[in-house]
Order: sequence, then C-alpha cells, then structure tokens
Amino acid sequence: MNAERLVEVVLPGKVEPEGLQIRQGTVPVPGPGRIVVRMEATGVSFAEQQMRRGRYYDQPPFPFVPGYDLVGTVLTTGPGVDPGLAGLRVAALLKVGGWASHVVVDAADVVAVPEGVGAAEAETLVVNGVTAWQMLHRKARVRAGQTVVVYGANGGVGSVLVQLARAAGARVIGTASARHHDALREQGVTPVDYRAQDLAARIRALAPGGVDAVFDHVGGRGIVDSWRLLAPGGTLVSYGSAATRDAEGSKQAPVLKLLGRVWLWNALPNRRRAYFFNVWAGRALARNRFRARLRADLTQVFAALQRGEVTARIAAELPLTRAADALRLAESGTVAGKVVLNP
Repeated sequence: MNAERLVEVVLPGKVEPEGLQIRQGTVPVPGPGRIVVRMEATGVSFAEQQMRRGRYYDQPPFPFVPGYDLVGTVLTTGPGVDPGLAGLRVAALLKVGGWASHVVVDAADVVAVPEGVGAAEAETLVVNGVTAWQMLHRKARVRAGQTVVVYGANGGVGSVLVQLARAAGARVIGTASARHHDALREQGVTPVDYRAQDLAARIRALAPGGVDAVFDHVGGRGIVDSWRLLAPGGTLVSYGSAATRDAEGSKQAPVLKLLGRVWLWNALPNRRRAYFFNVWAGRALARNRFRARLRADLTQVFAALQRGEVTARIAAELPLTRAADALRLAESGTVAGKVVLNP
C-alpha cells in the first residue's frame, strides 16, 4: 500500500498570498515516458509573484498549481522509462506545477543533481542558474577582461550572474541598495546604488568607454539607458520588466514593447546587439535541442557550485503548507537569496 498523499498549493485567482489554497489527493501514476518526482525543494520566484497578480505574460488560466522549478527524488517511472531512474535525485524546470509534494514530469526533462549537493541548495540554482548561465555564456558570450553591468546584483538571478561573471574573469559593476554594497565588494563587485538619480551617469563614470554587456531585468523606460551604456560590440540582455510589476492593463504590453525596441535596435547598423531573454525560447520548435541545452547548462551550474564559484543562497525554508508566508516573505524585499518550500 502506498500511504503517501499528494499535497499541492493552488492559486485560485488574483489573490493576496493568504488566498492560496491547500489541496490533498492521491499520488499520480506516471504515463508513458513520464515519471513521478517526490518533491524535496521548490522555490518562490518572481514569476509566482507576478502570477498571483495575473501579470505573468503567459501564465495558464486560473486555478492552477504554481511552482517554476523543483528538486526531488524519482519515485516511480512510467512505461518506456528506464526503471533505474527510481531513487535518483533530479531537478526540473516546469514553469508551473512545482508547489506539490509529487509532480509528474517527462523523464527527458529532468537533470541529475550531483551527489553531495543538497536539495535546497540545488533548488536555488535551477531557474536562476540556467537563466544566468545562458544569458552570460550563450547570449553575451562574456570573456575574461570584459566589463559587465548587472542590475539587481543581489537578486535571485543577479547574484548568480555576478558570481558566474567573476568566475569567467569579468569585471562586474552591480546595482543594489546600499545595504548590500559591502557584501558585493567582498565578491569583487563595484556596487552602485540603484536608487541614485543619475544611475546611468554613475555607471558611465566607472566605464567611460562603455561596457561589454548589460543584464537588465527592470525594463521600462530605463532600458534605453542600458542600451546607451554599451561599448561597440557590446550586448544588452533584457530579461524582464520588473518596472511594470504593479502596472494595470495588458500583461503582454510591457514585453511586446521591449521586443519591439530590441528588434529596432538590432535592425540599425550600430555594432551592438540586444536580446530579450526567455528561458523557454526554442522549446516549442526544437524540444530535443532545448532539453540538451538545458541539461548541459544546468550541469555546468551545478559543477560551478561544487567548485565553490557559485554559492547557494537560501533565504529561508518553509513547509509547503506555509506557501502564503513564503510568498509574502519573498515579496517583502527584506531577504537575500531564495525562499525555498519543502514537504
């Protein structure tokens, strides 16, 4: 008899964190090519904060189970899957569905977590690590000796970006609130207060010839300043529109506006490049290529963790049934690192 029960957190509609619902049921049975992962750690990311407001640009219709990624152990395997996978600790990028004790995923979508890496540690680096790695190495192709700007250098993706860029030998200018500046300096980062009136001018004073890459999750009007900071041959990677988080109206509009700008900049002969980065790009058209790239890149991130080039920053660990508290804590802006949920 399988005594395990399914516990999941449901986002019923546009609600305050307290409006999340806990639902119980039976543990699912995996179909062909699929596996059931017993969740050990899942996280609260910016995506869930947007989803509860109905502001994430391609979220499913309510109600649904949020949870962008997870780490856990393979419990059961479906037909056509190597039964030897059972018992293996894996990570998965999901977009939704991770806030549950048991999750069904395609066996081809999981990435093995190395021995000796804890579930919560690994969890902090799934979506954040893959996003940072791909932007740094696949888009901007940052090399030793280059100078890069990371907005939100203390944030989930930003903190990983900073560490990976330093490991690659780049000089990093990072924006953050003043209370994080000492910690950034310890990592070899030149900090700039993001609240400064003349933020772009301050960065330009640190890199008069321009910078080789800017990683911007803020979007909005400031994206033009980010573009102007680039040296010839430089790359702007925009990966969000945090500036419009609380805006009303269309949730697609800020993204479409950014895409339009990026397209226009790339059409002009200016020796600079701009990208709007989406970790899911290419999945619909070339699924196997997407999976291979995800596996390769997340494996690189876990290797960097094992070498000590990247640290797992866990802000807090709370049980799944306290998802509302976890979401509120993540949204408070008072913690450094990732808020992790476990069973």
